Amino acid sequence: MFHYCRSLTFLITLFALAGCDDQPAGSARDLSAIKESGTLIVLTRNAPTTWYIGRDGESTGIEHDMIEAFAAHLGVKTEFRIKETVPEILDALEQGEGDLAAAGLTIFDERKQRFRFGPAYQDVTQQVVCRRDNVQPEEVESLIGLNIKVLADSSYARRLQTLKLTQYPELEWTETEDKTTEQLMQDVWERKLDCTVADSNIVDINRRYFPELIAPMNLSKSQSLGWAMPQQSKALQTEVSKWFQQFHDNDHLASLLEHYYGFFEAFDYVDIQTYLRRIDDRFPRYQEYFRLAAEKYNVPYSVLAAQGYQESHWNAKAKSPTGVRGIMMLTLNTARAVGVENRLDPKQSIFGGADYLSRMMNRFSDEVTGEDRIWLALAAYNIGRAHMHDAQTLARKQGLSPHHWRDIKQVLPLLAKKKYYKDLKYGYARGTEPIRYVQRIREYQHVLENRLD
Repeated sequence: MFHYCRSLTFLITLFALAGCDDQPAGSARDLSAIKESGTLIVLTRNAPTTWYIGRDGESTGIEHDMIEAFAAHLGVKTEFRIKETVPEILDALEQGEGDLAAAGLTIFDERKQRFRFGPAYQDVTQQVVCRRDNVQPEEVESLIGLNIKVLADSSYARRLQTLKLTQYPELEWTETEDKTTEQLMQDVWERKLDCTVADSNIVDINRRYFPELIAPMNLSKSQSLGWAMPQQSKALQTEVSKWFQQFHDNDHLASLLEHYYGFFEAFDYVDIQTYLRRIDDRFPRYQEYFRLAAEKYNVPYSVLAAQGYQESHWNAKAKSPTGVRGIMMLTLNTARAVGVENRLDPKQSIFGGADYLSRMMNRFSDEVTGEDRIWLALAAYNIGRAHMHDAQTLARKQGLSPHHWRDIKQVLPLLAKKKYYKDLKYGYARGTEPIRYVQRIREYQHVLENRLD
């Protein structure tokens, strides 16, 4: 499509843009048509930096939250249409399938020739992403000879091409249309690639899940992200800019950025000596609460206690920018569901966490038995029951058992691969996270049981 646009003469381009507000239906809806319909149609992608299904089974993400705020400003509802890749999103926007695109889109000149953009809401930097114990290139020349793969038709590929043409003719890489940036980062973590390239906000989130990943060098200067709109949508662009100024001035944007990109301790490695020390100096304060809560809700005592450590390091006042609180790091919605009024009260938090874990255990069929029941419940506690339902569905399709943890943990990582999640009810999920979550709890349980014997 871009090559087609470039082939237009300058005069024709000016003529088309001058008359764009009078385009017939079938291209882009004007602002009045959007308001009259009562629905804002938004193109996005299923990813942790845009739009996804959260732990409570509700749609969330920074783009989601911003769009909902803008739609409320317009007095309309939202309809999110999920596409798999950025090129698909931009092509669909040109075809009139949506009113705007909110998908972590980098603003650069070639895209501005195709679309209008709203104000920049976040600055990012392209970063080279590698594994800590593999390679650590600190200059572009060090990338020569490495196994590098990036998204096709992306700003990353564009930047690499510029570097190759201007300074580094021996620089080589491959491009893919079949994977997301997040999946390429996982390939680096799994040692299938030496390096990839990703925006700094994507790196920040994914290092929570893959702490062995590092970003040893920047590949670009700061670049801005913004919403894209068809060239015909001048009035919509003006309204977005007007709303955004208020959103920014009221510190709503700053709050969202802190919520989604703030430091999150729960995914750090935990040194075993620190854990042993905290069994001695922290655990005794809460030991009886864990025991009583486990008895009341019929969950394993040592598992519940180990889960509390995994969640907060047994810190009763733990808080996260993402909104979880207390020893069991309950979300506000979960706390309300289990009757917890003060998440920072250790007794309430522990009993609420035990209640919720018990509910997760009871939501699996009777065919899930023994330890499988608690491991699947813990995974659901971490990732949400909705995504565990998808994992069980996928296990059946793969000829595996939906009732055994050993089989479920084989399919959970597939929830992050578009080949699989595109056909599942609840879409993309960070499937490796609950595997690590359950494994850590099991290790902490073993250490705790041996320490207390």
